[in-house]
Amino acid sequence: MGRESGPGMAIGSNGQEKLMSKLSVKHLLGIKDLLPEDIQLIFDTSSTFKEVINRPIKKVPSLRDITVANMFFENSTRTRLSFELAEKRLSADVINFSSSNSSVKKGETLLDTVNNVLAMKVDMVVVRHSSPGAPHFLAARTKANIINAGDGTHEHPTQALLDAFTILQKYGSLKGVKVAIIGDILHSRVALSNIFLLKKMGAEVMVCGPNTLIPRHIESLGVKKELSVKVALNWCDVANVLRIQLERQDTRYFPSLREYTQFFGINKAMLDSLDKRIMVMHPGPINRGVELSSDAADSSQSVILEQVENGVAVRMAVLYLLAGNN
Repeated sequence: MGRESGPGMAIGSNGQEKLMSKLSVKHLLGIKDLLPEDIQLIFDTSSTFKEVINRPIKKVPSLRDITVANMFFENSTRTRLSFELAEKRLSADVINFSSSNSSVKKGETLLDTVNNVLAMKVDMVVVRHSSPGAPHFLAARTKANIINAGDGTHEHPTQALLDAFTILQKYGSLKGVKVAIIGDILHSRVALSNIFLLKKMGAEVMVCGPNTLIPRHIESLGVKKELSVKVALNWCDVANVLRIQLERQDTRYFPSLREYTQFFGINKAMLDSLDKRIMVMHPGPINRGVELSSDAADSSQSVILEQVENGVAVRMAVLYLLAGNN
């Protein structure tokens, strides 16, 4: 890039800079806090950054003087690597924190851990934690921008943004698109964030899975409920398939994985039997042969790897826009 680009500016496809609007929030704690205009701004900025990461030179100096700490108190592969790559593509200084190798094991509190990191002059914190509300707790007590990378079974806002951005790229609009979220709705932060975002942007949403894995009163969020995966697939334009989160389940919600697969697993033969071609999504990691067969996951209808690529662009956009609000 010829000219330096800083927070508050966007890089146009012709290399020119243009003034951008700002997000209405200082932190990205959840989709529930965003306005539709915020979501659209993130999408527009993501489109710009998707062009950037597909150029021969994939790096821009937008966050050259910004330091970002990735603080993951839960295991993660895709989200952690995606954020780290997004930060490096923006030329930010990056430090990575893992609770398994930290003073958390010695009894240090979340707030003390974060404050010690912030004392090293960190500007932004990307946090994943098993406790719902942990990012909100930090946002109320620190000056840094906080980005929620998943808090318990509450929200996972950047996953919902990249999922919706992937749908948007195919359909051109989210308004009126029918999205079925299929699987373990009860324990999924991805499901809740997707519901909030899709409803805000005018999509129709259905949740499908065993009755024991669908929260009570979910229909109060304006979504349809369906217990038959075949009905859900015939209804939808997009199937966002979620894995069974056995690590969050303290009781048995269905007899066996084999029985779950028999009644709710999706395979290529089921997709081929539909009278239309639908998009298949999955936030990962996939339990192949359980919620999704390999022939379905690897089919031409699957956009799972596109989701991964879009995740970098979307997270670049979120980091960039939040840094502009400092």
